[in-house]
Amino acid sequence: MRIDLHSHSTVSDGTQSPTQVVHAAARGGLDVLALTDHDTSRGWAEAQRAAHEVGLVLVPGMEVSTFWRGRSVHLLVYLPDPTHPALVDRLDAVLRARRERVPRILAKLRDLGIDLSLDDVLAAAPDTAAPGRPHVADALVAAGVVESRTEAMLTYLQSGRPAFVPRTGADLVDALGVVADAGGVSVVAHPWGRGAAGALDAAGFAELRAVGLAGVEVDHEDHSPEQRRELRAVARDLDLVVTGGSDHHGRGKVGHALGCHTTAVEEYERLLTRAAEAARAAGRGACHPDEPTILSVARATGTSAADGSAPRG
Repeated sequence: MRIDLHSHSTVSDGTQSPTQVVHAAARGGLDVLALTDHDTSRGWAEAQRAAHEVGLVLVPGMEVSTFWRGRSVHLLVYLPDPTHPALVDRLDAVLRARRERVPRILAKLRDLGIDLSLDDVLAAAPDTAAPGRPHVADALVAAGVVESRTEAMLTYLQSGRPAFVPRTGADLVDALGVVADAGGVSVVAHPWGRGAAGALDAAGFAELRAVGLAGVEVDHEDHSPEQRRELRAVARDLDLVVTGGSDHHGRGKVGHALGCHTTAVEEYERLLTRAAEAARAAGRGACHPDEPTILSVARATGTSAADGSAPRG
């Protein structure tokens, strides 16, 4: 069984629709895919319909933008109730901050002699829940200023470049509690990637484990082999679930093809078990018909995790 627990669609900053992502995953030989768009569940229903069409198991998720001790930490969240009021409140705040950031970026670009409008950005991101830096990058490509998202980021938009604007996000510890209250389970995404190795050490992981963190994304393109070995050891010592995922964005991120990194079946079953425990503790009831439940996901993959029993060996 091949399991990819990290992917993005046009609902956030990917370049393929949820349907296209799911169909591509099936063509690529994946059995299980998590759709984890940034700070939104809006793509779940479409992705679930596509998953039914191709016989792939969809795990609904999201990648929540958080901060911890002044550093950005991305939190992969799986199987929460997307209608939970506190979760909706936190996500709305993050999306609002994303929308407010774009005009500030455009103002800096204008100071550099690059005249892009908000309409230009929105035209490059017609399906997104909230435009952000990747969509500004796409607008720069469309205007002929640069040739790729990567060039836009390196030249103008990333930290230290002339049009960079810092972003805000939810408080990480608060987000862990809200996700648990929503019956979901949380995994830190690519914690040592992109120069972020100093943000979380073993002691930090232990603190977060104590307040609800369930796992760590170890197998990711932005982690070196040595970092993966070290993170796997930290996860083992703290009894954290080890996940892997492509962080696929379609054409929006080079070198992150679906299935390039995957999650072991036994770790996936541990994740489902913890999600089932969280859902039970939260007293979650029936979900929207298009939203897969813990039970439906577990049945589709033939695991025993849905009732909280031990995964099969």
